[in-house]
Amino acid sequence: MLRVRCLRGGSRGAEAAHYIGSRLRGAFTGWVQRTFQSTQAAAASQNTCAADDKAASPVPKDCPVCSYNEWDPLEEVIVGRAENACVPPFSVEVKANTYEKYWGFYQKFGGQGFPKDHLKKAIAEIEEMCNILKGEGVIVKRPDPIDWSVKYKTPDFESTGMYGAMPRDILLVVGNEIIEAPMAWRARFFEYRAYRRLIKDYFNSGAKWTTAPKPTMADELYDQNYPIHSVEDRHKLAAQGKFVTTEFEPCFDAADFIRAGRDIFVQRSQVTNYMGIEWMRRHLAPDYRVHIISFKDPNPMHIDATFNIIGPGLVLSNPDRPCHQIELFKKAGWTVIQPPVPLIPDDHPLWMSSKWLSMNVLMLDEKRVMVDANETSIQKMFEKLGISTVKVNIRHANSLGGGFHCWTCDIRRRGTLRSYLD
Repeated sequence: MLRVRCLRGGSRGAEAAHYIGSRLRGAFTGWVQRTFQSTQAAAASQNTCAADDKAASPVPKDCPVCSYNEWDPLEEVIVGRAENACVPPFSVEVKANTYEKYWGFYQKFGGQGFPKDHLKKAIAEIEEMCNILKGEGVIVKRPDPIDWSVKYKTPDFESTGMYGAMPRDILLVVGNEIIEAPMAWRARFFEYRAYRRLIKDYFNSGAKWTTAPKPTMADELYDQNYPIHSVEDRHKLAAQGKFVTTEFEPCFDAADFIRAGRDIFVQRSQVTNYMGIEWMRRHLAPDYRVHIISFKDPNPMHIDATFNIIGPGLVLSNPDRPCHQIELFKKAGWTVIQPPVPLIPDDHPLWMSSKWLSMNVLMLDEKRVMVDANETSIQKMFEKLGISTVKVNIRHANSLGGGFHCWTCDIRRRGTLRSYLD
């Protein structure tokens, strides 16, 4: 039987390795090549198969943190806050991750709050979302409100903050462990502070707590001359394995990872580099297998509006950003579904994302999904799959860069660790 953990990066992976090797010392070139081999190919050996079958350490019964995938019955969740959200300064990494039509907005409002009326509506939408989750029997926790307009300075850079809106970006729950991502935007350097009270409570109740190596975010982490002038430029750069983040030090956003039991999938993106992926692979081995997958995406940043796993062997795959390894999933018996075109109007501001937030859904269990009330096409798609829809309107919250999956981090799902690919 095919094991998807054997999947390879193909030409894009080779190009990326060549690019990194050409930029760094010879010793590091060898390290990158070994990273690709160990992350994507070496796990196919028979010796590894024996290790894969070993049971992971059991999660204590009274631990409040336990989640292995994206679809087991949801019992507790963190939902972000839009309060005090600020537009990030228009730095090179922000420019590389945003659309040209909004660059003027960042240049004008960077370091200031988002438009007040819009933010007020977003806050109300998320409050209603929390109420609906509670009505569905889910415990809801919220991060602390923080003044994100405060300027800060490290030995390497100055910035203001952004928000505590998207816990999926900064927190990854694997079993009973909460992993704090290091992030890659300077405006998000101190974002973890909004969640520390919650994480300390979970830690004191028995959860594991890991903070990934914090990057300096010095100038060397970014290609200061990263050339972006058009969508065509972005496609070419992505195809060549070139991103605004370098391999100067590990960096990643948690939202570039998506979980399916023992197998966790990740993309190299504008905010997640190969060093960050390798850190995660070593940290989670041998109980979990981390696989790099790639997409035809001119601006990769966060995987869950491109490839969203919604059930055992069931995945939403963005038709505008096809996965280069999708045939391997199909051969493994997975059902691959292309969601319908989003219905969000062209004139609705999406300062940090694309319209494909329509597929950025939150599974409450295998048969219930939280979906945008305005996206009737995808609602019908779920109904045909036998999945009932819990409809919530978060159009204004979308403008801050996330859908339901982004706005949440599932802390506890009722389930056990399994492999869905063997």
